[in-house]
Amino acid sequence: MIQYKQLIITVAISFFITLILGPIIIPILQKLKAGQSIRDEGPESHYSKAGTPTIGGIIMIAAILITTLTSGRLNRDLYIILFSTLGFGLIGFIDDFIKVVLKRNLGLKAYQKLIGQIIIAIGIAIYQSRISIFETQVLIPFLNSYIDLGVLYIPFIVFVVVATTNSVNLTDGLDGLAAGVTLIVSSFFSLVALNWGYPSIAVFSGALTGACLGFLRFNAHPAKVFMGDTGSMALGGAIASIAILMNLTLFIPIVGGIYFAEALSVILQVIFFKLTGKRIFKMSPLHHHFELKGWKETKVVIVFWSVTLLLCIVGLYALK
Repeated sequence: MIQYKQLIITVAISFFITLILGPIIIPILQKLKAGQSIRDEGPESHYSKAGTPTIGGIIMIAAILITTLTSGRLNRDLYIILFSTLGFGLIGFIDDFIKVVLKRNLGLKAYQKLIGQIIIAIGIAIYQSRISIFETQVLIPFLNSYIDLGVLYIPFIVFVVVATTNSVNLTDGLDGLAAGVTLIVSSFFSLVALNWGYPSIAVFSGALTGACLGFLRFNAHPAKVFMGDTGSMALGGAIASIAILMNLTLFIPIVGGIYFAEALSVILQVIFFKLTGKRIFKMSPLHHHFELKGWKETKVVIVFWSVTLLLCIVGLYALK
């Protein structure tokens, strides 16, 4: 059984690998001219970020891979989580590569990304429904009881995986925001996995935590590199699969409340605008709304980190 000391070592290994890879990979991205383009309708403070290297998510992915594959904890669960992380990361990388390296603004078409996401999500759902001792049951937060979804389990899991991944992607809009939020969420899952007897998932979650922490060295304001869809999609796939394999699917909206709020702000903005021609928020996703209200970027990030920490504490209570 993996102990706290081993978990800390795992986090540290991934952290230092990320610190080592950053100065190697960032100059390569600069030579490829993989610079970020900035939305014209976005906050004016973001214009100075144009040209900052993106696709930096490969730094985190590499650190996670090296750490987990050398951990000696490989099993089916870990392979599935790696499948999800790499699969979604690949979709994001192809999209990033087309947009920033090949200079084709549209990247992958929405339906192409969605098809890829659904295929990966179906694989995760089928695996969990057949391998897990809980089968098609899902743990209900706070109640310590289960609901059996039966034939609805697979479509439900597919929806959760796709929704979570795209929500994390929407959260990646400010320096250090997605990396910091995911750092806190993955720490939560690391502790739960450690105490619930999921050593391989604890190792992966620890590696994810360390990679996010190390990436903040380069991604915190002012960012030297952005993770791009490569990183945000990989993080989303990782968080979704970790939660599902521990049967904590319904905990994602709790501990990942910021992800949920970011996605919900976009949905509400679109629906309300189509119905009334007016906007609820100054701009969506939600972090841009607060920026346009006068908050500094760093303040938005710190507040969102703090909210995530509080939500993870609530998540711990929800397990009791």
